[in-house]
Amino acid sequence: MSPRPKKAQAEVTPQAKVFRRKRAAPQPAARDASAPDYSRTPLDAIPLAGLPPRALIAPNFRMYELSKSDLAARLGIDNGFASEAHLRAAIHLARQVLQPIRDAFGSYSPNSVYRSQRLERALKNKPASWLSTSQHAKGEACDIEIVAMPTLELAAWARDHLADFDQIICECYDPAKGPNSGWVHISLKPPGTGANRKQCLSYVRDKTSGRLVYVTGLTAMA
Repeated sequence: MSPRPKKAQAEVTPQAKVFRRKRAAPQPAARDASAPDYSRTPLDAIPLAGLPPRALIAPNFRMYELSKSDLAARLGIDNGFASEAHLRAAIHLARQVLQPIRDAFGSYSPNSVYRSQRLERALKNKPASWLSTSQHAKGEACDIEIVAMPTLELAAWARDHLADFDQIICECYDPAKGPNSGWVHISLKPPGTGANRKQCLSYVRDKTSGRLVYVTGLTAMA
């Protein structure tokens, strides 16, 4: 009996090696040097000197919002902060007043925060020798409105929900002129400058004299 012929072995074609490119590790997004994020930086650790206008000083507010002024722009007035103490006070105000209101009601920008002495004189038509005692001139106050929210309601919300405040003033609110007539002035003293007064006032027209006067409590024009 003849031996069986051996089966021919199939030729094995060597497979080409596959070289896979290694994926590069994701790179962190480049930081914008013109808009550094100091929103979580302790107040005393923020480098205030030369702070860029677009620097984030609270989760939803930038440095330029603390000194912007249409009147200053129209008149060519420099409304830059006169001192680091004023800027520090304004940042404290943004974090403790502007931000909680933004968290509750959504995006907005304050009408006014810091006002230089020169801007205060222009706004109030005062002589060059006059010095304002307004808390705006120290970065300790803001004027705000929320679209479609009655000014008196905003003032009451701030009174009931802000952790602290010096003054809340419902200014020139006349419901006959619509829910957004007037504005709310809120001030807050910076740390280490004394206790806040927690004072609530309204700036309304006196029926007898016809002049605008401050009265105790939050109220509308009668």
